[in-house]
Amino acid sequence: MPTKNFLSSETKQILQQVLKEHEHPDIRQRALIFLLLNNGNTQSQTAALIGGSLRKIAYGSIHGDPDNLDSFKDDRMKGNYRKATEEYINLLLETIEVEPEKYGYEFGRWTTARLAIYLGEKTGIELSRTQVRRILKSKKYVYIWAKYSLESKQDTVERGVFKDKLAEYLRIAKESPALLQVWFWDESGFSLRVIRRKNWCKKGTRSKKRGERRKGSIPILQIDCLQLK
Repeated sequence: MPTKNFLSSETKQILQQVLKEHEHPDIRQRALIFLLLNNGNTQSQTAALIGGSLRKIAYGSIHGDPDNLDSFKDDRMKGNYRKATEEYINLLLETIEVEPEKYGYEFGRWTTARLAIYLGEKTGIELSRTQVRRILKSKKYVYIWAKYSLESKQDTVERGVFKDKLAEYLRIAKESPALLQVWFWDESGFSLRVIRRKNWCKKGTRSKKRGERRKGSIPILQIDCLQLK
Protein backbone atom coordinates (compact mmCIF):
# COMPACT_ATOMS: atom_id res chain seq x y z
CA MET A 1 0.00 0.00 0.00
CA PRO A 2 1.60 3.34 -1.01
CA THR A 3 2.09 5.90 1.76
CA LYS A 4 0.43 9.29 1.67
CA ASN A 5 2.13 11.91 -0.54
CA PHE A 6 4.37 9.31 -2.19
CA LEU A 7 4.20 11.21 -5.50
CA SER A 8 6.73 13.89 -6.28
CA SER A 9 5.32 17.35 -7.00
CA GLU A 10 6.36 17.01 -10.65
CA THR A 11 4.70 13.59 -11.07
CA LYS A 12 1.56 14.84 -9.34
CA GLN A 13 1.36 17.79 -11.71
CA ILE A 14 1.79 15.50 -14.74
CA LEU A 15 -0.97 13.17 -13.52
CA GLN A 16 -3.30 16.11 -12.94
CA GLN A 17 -2.66 17.24 -16.49
CA VAL A 18 -3.31 13.72 -17.79
CA LEU A 19 -6.56 13.62 -15.82
CA LYS A 20 -7.75 16.82 -17.50
CA GLU A 21 -6.57 16.34 -21.07
CA HIS A 22 -5.77 12.75 -22.00
CA GLU A 23 -8.06 11.37 -24.71
CA HIS A 24 -8.25 7.83 -23.38
CA PRO A 25 -10.65 7.32 -20.43
CA ASP A 26 -8.68 4.37 -19.02
CA ILE A 27 -5.50 6.44 -18.84
CA ARG A 28 -7.38 9.25 -17.09
CA GLN A 29 -8.85 6.78 -14.63
CA ARG A 30 -5.43 5.30 -13.80
CA ALA A 31 -4.02 8.76 -13.22
CA LEU A 32 -6.95 9.47 -10.89
CA ILE A 33 -6.27 6.25 -8.97
CA PHE A 34 -2.73 7.33 -8.14
CA LEU A 35 -3.85 10.85 -7.21
CA LEU A 36 -6.45 9.44 -4.80
CA LEU A 37 -3.95 7.00 -3.29
CA ASN A 38 -1.48 9.86 -2.95
CA ASN A 39 -4.06 11.75 -0.90
CA GLY A 40 -4.10 8.91 1.64
CA ASN A 41 -7.13 6.96 0.44
CA THR A 42 -6.97 3.18 0.75
CA GLN A 43 -7.56 0.95 -2.23
CA SER A 44 -11.08 0.18 -0.97
CA GLN A 45 -11.86 3.86 -0.55
CA THR A 46 -10.46 4.62 -4.00
CA ALA A 47 -12.59 1.86 -5.54
CA ALA A 48 -15.68 3.32 -3.87
CA LEU A 49 -14.87 6.85 -5.03
CA ILE A 50 -14.41 5.99 -8.72
CA GLY A 51 -17.00 3.21 -8.81
CA GLY A 52 -14.51 0.53 -9.81
CA SER A 53 -13.63 -2.88 -8.43
CA LEU A 54 -11.04 -3.34 -5.70
CA ARG A 55 -9.26 -5.86 -7.90
CA LYS A 56 -8.82 -3.29 -10.66
CA ILE A 57 -7.49 -0.69 -8.21
CA ALA A 58 -5.03 -3.18 -6.72
CA TYR A 59 -3.81 -4.31 -10.14
CA GLY A 60 -3.37 -0.74 -11.38
CA SER A 61 -1.49 0.42 -8.30
CA ILE A 62 0.90 -2.55 -8.43
CA HIS A 63 1.57 -2.76 -12.17
CA GLY A 64 1.35 0.93 -12.99
CA ASP A 65 4.26 3.32 -12.56
CA PRO A 66 3.14 6.94 -12.05
CA ASP A 67 6.53 8.12 -13.31
CA ASN A 68 6.08 6.18 -16.57
CA LEU A 69 2.81 6.84 -18.36
CA ASP A 70 3.49 4.02 -20.83
CA SER A 71 2.94 1.57 -17.96
CA PHE A 72 -0.69 2.75 -17.89
CA LYS A 73 -1.26 1.28 -21.34
CA ASP A 74 -2.46 -2.28 -21.81
CA ASP A 75 -1.98 -4.40 -24.94
CA ARG A 76 -5.00 -2.88 -26.67
CA MET A 77 -3.68 0.64 -26.26
CA LYS A 78 -0.25 -0.42 -27.49
CA GLY A 79 -1.77 -1.57 -30.75
CA ASN A 80 -1.44 -5.33 -30.24
CA TYR A 81 -5.18 -5.77 -30.10
CA ARG A 82 -6.70 -6.39 -33.50
CA LYS A 83 -10.34 -6.08 -34.43
CA ALA A 84 -12.10 -8.01 -37.14
CA THR A 85 -12.09 -6.18 -40.45
CA GLU A 86 -14.75 -6.52 -43.13
CA GLU A 87 -12.38 -8.80 -45.08
CA TYR A 88 -11.91 -10.98 -41.98
CA ILE A 89 -15.67 -11.33 -41.46
CA ASN A 90 -16.27 -12.14 -45.14
CA LEU A 91 -13.56 -14.82 -45.06
CA LEU A 92 -15.05 -16.22 -41.85
CA LEU A 93 -18.49 -16.56 -43.43
CA GLU A 94 -16.99 -18.19 -46.52
CA THR A 95 -14.90 -20.60 -44.47
CA ILE A 96 -17.77 -21.72 -42.24
CA GLU A 97 -19.58 -23.08 -45.31
CA VAL A 98 -16.63 -25.24 -46.43
CA GLU A 99 -15.67 -28.53 -44.81
CA PRO A 100 -12.27 -28.36 -43.07
CA GLU A 101 -11.00 -31.39 -44.97
CA LYS A 102 -10.96 -29.33 -48.17
CA TYR A 103 -8.30 -27.16 -46.52
CA GLY A 104 -6.22 -30.20 -45.59
CA TYR A 105 -7.42 -30.67 -42.01
CA GLU A 106 -8.23 -34.10 -40.57
CA PHE A 107 -11.05 -32.90 -38.34
CA GLY A 108 -14.52 -32.84 -39.81
CA ARG A 109 -16.23 -29.84 -38.21
CA TRP A 110 -15.36 -26.22 -37.52
CA THR A 111 -15.29 -24.94 -33.97
CA THR A 112 -14.75 -21.28 -33.09
CA ALA A 113 -11.29 -22.14 -31.72
CA ARG A 114 -10.29 -23.81 -35.00
CA LEU A 115 -11.76 -20.95 -37.01
CA ALA A 116 -9.80 -18.41 -34.95
CA ILE A 117 -6.53 -20.28 -35.60
CA TYR A 118 -7.19 -20.74 -39.33
CA LEU A 119 -8.25 -17.13 -39.92
CA GLY A 120 -5.35 -15.87 -37.82
CA GLU A 121 -2.95 -17.69 -40.15
CA LYS A 122 -4.69 -16.34 -43.23
CA THR A 123 -5.24 -12.72 -42.18
CA GLY A 124 -2.74 -12.05 -39.39
CA ILE A 125 -5.63 -10.92 -37.18
CA GLU A 126 -5.64 -13.03 -34.03
CA LEU A 127 -9.00 -13.14 -32.29
CA SER A 128 -10.19 -15.36 -29.48
CA ARG A 129 -12.78 -18.06 -30.02
CA THR A 130 -15.20 -15.94 -27.96
CA GLN A 131 -14.79 -13.03 -30.39
CA VAL A 132 -15.33 -15.35 -33.37
CA ARG A 133 -18.47 -16.72 -31.70
CA ARG A 134 -19.81 -13.19 -31.22
CA ILE A 135 -19.26 -12.41 -34.90
CA LEU A 136 -21.06 -15.57 -36.01
CA LYS A 137 -24.00 -14.91 -33.70
CA SER A 138 -24.24 -11.32 -34.94
CA LYS A 139 -24.52 -12.77 -38.47
CA LYS A 140 -27.40 -15.04 -37.36
CA TYR A 141 -25.38 -18.25 -37.18
CA VAL A 142 -26.17 -20.93 -34.59
CA TYR A 143 -24.36 -24.05 -33.38
CA ILE A 144 -26.82 -26.94 -33.78
CA TRP A 145 -27.00 -30.59 -34.74
CA ALA A 146 -26.38 -31.37 -38.40
CA LYS A 147 -28.32 -33.89 -40.48
CA TYR A 148 -26.33 -36.81 -41.79
CA SER A 149 -27.10 -37.84 -45.33
CA LEU A 150 -25.87 -40.44 -47.85
CA GLU A 151 -27.69 -38.83 -50.75
CA SER A 152 -24.41 -38.15 -52.55
CA LYS A 153 -23.80 -41.91 -52.65
CA GLN A 154 -27.27 -42.87 -53.89
CA ASP A 155 -28.31 -43.67 -57.43
CA THR A 156 -31.81 -42.21 -57.76
CA VAL A 157 -32.76 -44.57 -60.60
CA GLU A 158 -31.66 -47.74 -58.81
CA ARG A 159 -33.26 -46.51 -55.60
CA GLY A 160 -36.58 -46.02 -57.38
CA VAL A 161 -36.42 -49.54 -58.86
CA PHE A 162 -35.61 -51.02 -55.46
CA LYS A 163 -38.49 -49.19 -53.75
CA ASP A 164 -40.95 -50.51 -56.35
CA LYS A 165 -39.61 -54.05 -55.94
CA LEU A 166 -39.77 -53.82 -52.14
CA ALA A 167 -43.36 -52.57 -52.28
CA GLU A 168 -44.29 -55.62 -54.38
CA TYR A 169 -42.55 -58.01 -51.98
CA LEU A 170 -44.38 -56.46 -49.04
CA ARG A 171 -47.70 -56.84 -50.83
CA ILE A 172 -47.07 -60.53 -51.50
CA ALA A 173 -45.84 -61.18 -47.95
CA LYS A 174 -48.96 -59.55 -46.54
CA GLU A 175 -51.34 -61.52 -48.76
CA SER A 176 -49.47 -64.86 -48.50
CA PRO A 177 -47.29 -65.00 -45.37
CA ALA A 178 -46.49 -68.67 -45.93
CA LEU A 179 -45.22 -67.93 -49.41
CA LEU A 180 -42.84 -65.07 -48.70
CA GLN A 181 -41.10 -63.49 -45.72
CA VAL A 182 -39.33 -60.14 -45.82
CA TRP A 183 -36.12 -59.83 -43.79
CA PHE A 184 -34.25 -56.61 -43.14
CA TRP A 185 -30.48 -56.51 -42.83
CA ASP A 186 -29.24 -53.41 -41.01
CA GLU A 187 -25.64 -52.44 -40.37
CA SER A 188 -24.40 -50.16 -37.61
CA GLY A 189 -20.94 -49.52 -36.34
CA PHE A 190 -18.55 -47.73 -34.04
CA SER A 191 -16.52 -45.07 -35.81
CA LEU A 192 -12.77 -45.07 -35.20
CA ARG A 193 -12.83 -41.29 -35.38
CA VAL A 194 -14.96 -39.00 -33.27
CA ILE A 195 -17.68 -37.54 -35.46
CA ARG A 196 -18.73 -34.06 -34.46
CA ARG A 197 -22.43 -33.77 -35.13
CA LYS A 198 -22.81 -30.12 -34.14
CA ASN A 199 -21.73 -27.39 -36.51
CA TRP A 200 -22.32 -23.72 -37.34
CA CYS A 201 -25.05 -22.90 -39.83
CA LYS A 202 -27.37 -20.05 -40.69
CA LYS A 203 -30.25 -19.58 -38.28
CA GLY A 204 -33.42 -21.24 -39.57
CA THR A 205 -31.54 -23.86 -41.60
CA ARG A 206 -29.80 -27.12 -40.84
CA SER A 207 -26.91 -28.31 -42.93
CA LYS A 208 -26.50 -31.84 -44.25
CA LYS A 209 -23.24 -33.67 -43.71
CA ARG A 210 -21.90 -36.84 -45.26
CA GLY A 211 -22.77 -39.84 -43.11
CA GLU A 212 -20.05 -42.26 -44.19
CA ARG A 213 -17.19 -42.97 -41.83
CA ARG A 214 -14.05 -42.66 -43.88
CA LYS A 215 -11.55 -43.27 -41.08
CA GLY A 216 -12.69 -46.84 -40.40
CA SER A 217 -15.32 -48.37 -38.17
CA ILE A 218 -16.23 -51.59 -36.38
CA PRO A 219 -19.47 -52.90 -37.97
CA ILE A 220 -22.36 -54.54 -36.14
CA LEU A 221 -24.97 -56.43 -38.16
CA GLN A 222 -28.62 -56.83 -37.18
CA ILE A 223 -31.10 -59.04 -39.01
CA ASP A 224 -34.85 -58.68 -38.41
CA CYS A 225 -37.83 -60.47 -39.82
CA LEU A 226 -40.82 -58.31 -40.72
CA GLN A 227 -44.07 -59.81 -39.50
CA LEU A 228 -46.96 -58.54 -41.57
CA LYS A 229 -50.54 -58.81 -40.39
